[in-house]
Amino acid sequence: MRAAVFHDKHDIRVEDVPEPAGVGAREVRVRPSLCGICGTDLHEYAAGPIVIPTSPHPLSHAAAPQVLGHEFSGQVLEVGVEVTGVRAGDRVAVMPLIYCGQCYYCRRGLNHLCPEMACTGLSWHGGGISEQVVVPDYQIAVLPESVTDVQGALIEPAAVAAYGVDRTGFRPGDTILVTGAGPIGALAALYAHAAGAAQVIVSEPNARRRALLDAFGIATVLDPLAEDVPAVVRGLTSGVGADVAAECSGSEAGLTAALAGLRSHGTATQVGLHVRPATIDPMAVSQRDLSLVGTWCYPVYDFPRIISLVGTGRFPVERVLTEVIDVDDVVPRGFDRLLDPAGDAQKLLVKVG
Repeated sequence: MRAAVFHDKHDIRVEDVPEPAGVGAREVRVRPSLCGICGTDLHEYAAGPIVIPTSPHPLSHAAAPQVLGHEFSGQVLEVGVEVTGVRAGDRVAVMPLIYCGQCYYCRRGLNHLCPEMACTGLSWHGGGISEQVVVPDYQIAVLPESVTDVQGALIEPAAVAAYGVDRTGFRPGDTILVTGAGPIGALAALYAHAAGAAQVIVSEPNARRRALLDAFGIATVLDPLAEDVPAVVRGLTSGVGADVAAECSGSEAGLTAALAGLRSHGTATQVGLHVRPATIDPMAVSQRDLSLVGTWCYPVYDFPRIISLVGTGRFPVERVLTEVIDVDDVVPRGFDRLLDPAGDAQKLLVKVG
């Protein structure tokens, strides 16, 4: 079968690989429909292997070369004898996190913090940019007719964005500042709007991304290279500042703006991943009684809720999509394009077959 396989830095090959063997009692065989290219995938291509193991993973026993893809929708081909709640023919989204179920965190419902966590498409025997993949049954979330395959492939990044907003303590009627309007920032803005934000304010230096957010019609969009973002936010909130902020850029400038744009006793979440340390002003955090909260992935049980919200039409995740590309173009029109600072792509989905 055809698959996009990571071998090493700047070495992703579309090649024929063996189909997965038969399913276990609690496993499901899926034919992926569409799969997103995530920022984590881009980091692996540009500087990896980072997350992808080079020796057998302690939980999954997988190691590079790795079939990529952890943001995908698909159709169920086969289920194990002990699988309930899903059957062959169902359209599904796949929650890619794989956890031990026995550690301190798993036993407390914090499975996304499992020290041995693996991930389909990064540290598992298969991934979504392929013609078939076998996954544990707990990863499967059935899609209703109201949710398309495109939307299904965007549930995973939507769950990341939603968790970033939820962890701020956001409530309907709040003003939220989002710094960074890549796919996660754009989805965070859409989610906050769907959840009842009084105002959504987005800061983004890239003109194309600002234009995309502006076209959504849900946010005040700012250029941090031309405007004093905290000052503008205070001007839009009667001098007070945003109630909450989601920092989605992974940059020191974005983090600084997020904290400075908050009202006193406000909360910011760090959603975008930083590749180097960032400096903050601890005195300002203390004097203004601010909270800075980290986020990692999402609760593993959250996919059905996100799917239901998308199904209502109030969370139009498909609006972040630039286009669908063929698997044979995954490197030149996918990875290389997304890594180009002057590129025109926001979010790309890959179709195999």
